Amino acid sequence: MNADLHASITRIAQLADRPYDLESLPHDEWETGDYVCARVRRRPGSDVRVENPSGRYVELLEGETLIGALGTRRATRGLVGDWRDIGEDGHMHVLTGGGVLGRVTSASPFAESPIAVEYEGHVTLGEDVARMRDFRIESAGAALETPVVVVFGTSMSAGKTISGRVITRVLVDAGYDVAATKLTGAGTWKDVLSMQVAGADPIYDFVDAGLPTTVVPESTYREAIRGLIGRIEDDDPDVLVVEIGASPLEPYNGEAAVDLLADQVEFTVLCATDPYAVVGIELAFGTSPDVVAGIATNTTAGVDLVEELTECRALNLQREDAKDPLREQLLDALSERLD
Repeated sequence: MNADLHASITRIAQLADRPYDLESLPHDEWETGDYVCARVRRRPGSDVRVENPSGRYVELLEGETLIGALGTRRATRGLVGDWRDIGEDGHMHVLTGGGVLGRVTSASPFAESPIAVEYEGHVTLGEDVARMRDFRIESAGAALETPVVVVFGTSMSAGKTISGRVITRVLVDAGYDVAATKLTGAGTWKDVLSMQVAGADPIYDFVDAGLPTTVVPESTYREAIRGLIGRIEDDDPDVLVVEIGASPLEPYNGEAAVDLLADQVEFTVLCATDPYAVVGIELAFGTSPDVVAGIATNTTAGVDLVEELTECRALNLQREDAKDPLREQLLDALSERLD
């Protein structure tokens, strides 16, 4: 019986239910998405926790072992790190709550202190190294035909997850079967679980496509996500709500995700950190969202400024009185596809 704590990024392999061994591999044999075991070097603050495969946050203690996956994170308001920067000493950090492992090379003052761990070995199943791509969802299904609602942002922590949850609830309450997915970002499970709470079924994210984060070559990203999109189409929902993590211009393949969905997108919600960022997105992409939400709309002053600077409607989706105008605009946009 293995006593290691399993991070949520291991859920697709169900490692907690499999017998496995550990093998120390030379650094030149490591790959993105490898499942590895790491030992906690020192106890982090009690508020710094890791998700287990069910999504529950668990505190780590010094000396305990964690199974996570090698990956890369490039957060504008969080941690920047890469498994390739891990040295011969094997010292690394837990880069996300979902268990992405690498060495931190830059950190925002807004970020929590990362959990310091050290390499114990690669997870092996029989004679094979366990890699995320070996457990990814794949489908030979037809191209996506389900209408899509896209939630994207001007940066991380702009309010996308809450907005996706509200949109999901509005559609479910209107009687539609809603699937939800997060197609870009750095591996955690809580964002799509939030949409499940709102009634989405099924839910998926890029981890199900075998990616610890979406900071990977675009060709790798497209190949992995096509299989996930095919599975969603096989599920035959009425509507698909998609969160694009970070922002489309960051190195998370947001533009590739939007391109893969483009023919089916019927409604877009931009979550902005401030009103001027909305103008920046309009200039960068030459298009405007259907609704602006997120931090920029937290006050009436923010709402007013967004609508003064742009021709976009701004709604504070945390307020109950925003639900009716959202519902009206959303269902009008989807009406031809859902009738």
